[in-house]
Amino acid sequence: MGDRPLELGLRENLPQFALLVAINAFVGAMVGLERSTLPLIGQEEFGLSSNVAVLSFIVAFGLVKALTNLGAGALAERVGRRRLLIAGWAAALPVPALIALAPNWGWVVAANALLGVNQGLAWSMTVVMKIDLVGPRRRGLALGLNEGAGYGGVALAAGLAGWLAASFAARDVIVVAAAATALAGFGLSLLFVRDTGEHVALEQARHHPDAEGRAPRLRQAFARASYREPALRSCSQAGLVNNLNDGLAWGLVPLFLAAHSAGVAEIGLVAAVYPAVWAVAQVATGAWSDSVGRKPLIVAGMLLQAGALALLALSGGGFALALAAAFGLGLGTALVYPTLIAAISDAVSPLARAPVVGVYRLWRDMGYALGALIAGAASDALGYGGAIGLVAGLTAASGLWALGDMPARRPGPVAEEPQSVTFHR
Repeated sequence: MGDRPLELGLRENLPQFALLVAINAFVGAMVGLERSTLPLIGQEEFGLSSNVAVLSFIVAFGLVKALTNLGAGALAERVGRRRLLIAGWAAALPVPALIALAPNWGWVVAANALLGVNQGLAWSMTVVMKIDLVGPRRRGLALGLNEGAGYGGVALAAGLAGWLAASFAARDVIVVAAAATALAGFGLSLLFVRDTGEHVALEQARHHPDAEGRAPRLRQAFARASYREPALRSCSQAGLVNNLNDGLAWGLVPLFLAAHSAGVAEIGLVAAVYPAVWAVAQVATGAWSDSVGRKPLIVAGMLLQAGALALLALSGGGFALALAAAFGLGLGTALVYPTLIAAISDAVSPLARAPVVGVYRLWRDMGYALGALIAGAASDALGYGGAIGLVAGLTAASGLWALGDMPARRPGPVAEEPQSVTFHR
């Protein structure tokens, strides 16, 4: 920091903030590389006939990422954000080798379990560290920039992987690009990222001078975010359903389009448009939520996602309609994704932020596993259109839940902890 006084704010911490934005783009790219090709590899190279079996890699990814999010939130104050970020990238380094050498699908599932560790630690820490740096005033904008960079990385990697897989072996494309991405993310995190613990202490002192300076125990954070507080439980259920339909988009949509004679380049374009719209739009929607509030964007976004999925279910696999559905799904997700974490952060103190966000991200990323299981089982029983329609209904129900349960509140300084909660190291 040199002789400059420590301050909160995006402009005041722009170099570190921009570095974390770039790193999160690499985090997103690690997942994006698989989005347009890996389900097809499961069918074509490994001879998997059951959709449940094909999507097992997403189940492993989602379960491990969800549990890692929970651990990351609990350990952030004790271990430090920077150390967890580096550990997350270290977990990504073996992923390309496992996919390259895989003699069976189990190796690919194991690689995606490690990818879940990478995403749970690295993405969680980039999120929390950006919130630490900017303070309470521009939280929505910070989250929009973070998620925009991450899903911009997803979109770019998905599109490039699909395009390259039309000319080269799909598995080779994933392996080479994943190795380069993992090395870049690990090197940047190790050499240039600084911890944000001092920023947390500064915000706590300014906005909560009378609060006890200790983070809540995990069981307290779990109760608050899971069922005790309406503002938090509404976000947790919406996050779960959001990633449930994202898991469907990741695993089932490529198979759905391929079954209707779409080529790998067309599949790659649909797989890229959805996160690309999501990435670009959420920079604006995150900032918008700072002024209009979180609830309207969350409810509208969930209902828009439901409509887009219904369109996809009725499209018959037509490329133009699938592309339009991908655009609508991306826009709906952009309304929801950064706004949910901003709403969580509004409702807790700085020291409670990492544990509570960790619990939220546990529920949110459990949606990947549930989405893959529901999509796989439902598509085997009802066909692709039936499975997508089922998830559209669940998404609409989630939006209506948030409409009825989530309190309407204006963004602003972080809420005080309830007096009944005790804190421990």
